[in-house]
Amino acid sequence: MAPLPDGFSYAEWNATYNALSFGIAAMGSATIFFWLQLPNVTKSYRTALTITGIVTLIATYHYIRIFNSWSEAFTVASKDGGDYEVQLTGAPFNDGYRYVDWLLTVPLLLIELILVMKLPQAETVSLSWKLGLASALMVALGYPGEIQEDLAVRWFWWCLSMIPFCYVVFTLAVGLAEATSKQPSPAAASLASAARYLTVLSWCTYPFVYMVKSVGLAGPAATMYEQVGYSLADVLAKAVFGVLIWALASEKSAIEESGKLMPK
Repeated sequence: MAPLPDGFSYAEWNATYNALSFGIAAMGSATIFFWLQLPNVTKSYRTALTITGIVTLIATYHYIRIFNSWSEAFTVASKDGGDYEVQLTGAPFNDGYRYVDWLLTVPLLLIELILVMKLPQAETVSLSWKLGLASALMVALGYPGEIQEDLAVRWFWWCLSMIPFCYVVFTLAVGLAEATSKQPSPAAASLASAARYLTVLSWCTYPFVYMVKSVGLAGPAATMYEQVGYSLADVLAKAVFGVLIWALASEKSAIEESGKLMPK
């Protein structure tokens, strides 16, 4: 793990501090919401909604660890009423928590989408294994480059991680199109499509944030952009995506319940 660069301005330090704090608040509140909604969906979709809450719970824990690590790595003080000065304490900033989080949550994100779409069992099992393993491989291949300062090494690992990344994105954008069209109502189909494309959109931000340190940016500014970018992408990919999963589960639950209540 490379040490943090020196020379952070208060604005750069504060932007990262607030982005990490926002991540804790968004993930934590989403977890409570998802689990409170469990009684409001039918049994068929409770597993998907439970997994959604597990994803944001894991993310909440890791954002707390990242936030604490960031706070411990700096001292921020104002001398004689002047501007705040940011100095390194010498304590390490452990950004590896992000990759531990992604290794656990990214496969679960895909599995919850597959479960809520209620595909045939054989297809559900097959897609869950394929997408889960591909996404875990993507994260594992990205980490060695993330901790490198050598640009050539970073680009090498970026290229390798993009292979499973492209497979997962292609499956979401194209492979699940037919299953989306078979949802029980136009509203359900629209929500399933929105969940798929939100995942694609949010995921596409990660490779670009990863490249921040490979396109000429360095030092405190690069670290700030990286941390803020990853935090915003995480909230979209987990909390906002989870809301769409809940909305889809609720819509399909309502359809199933109305079908049971119809007179025979």
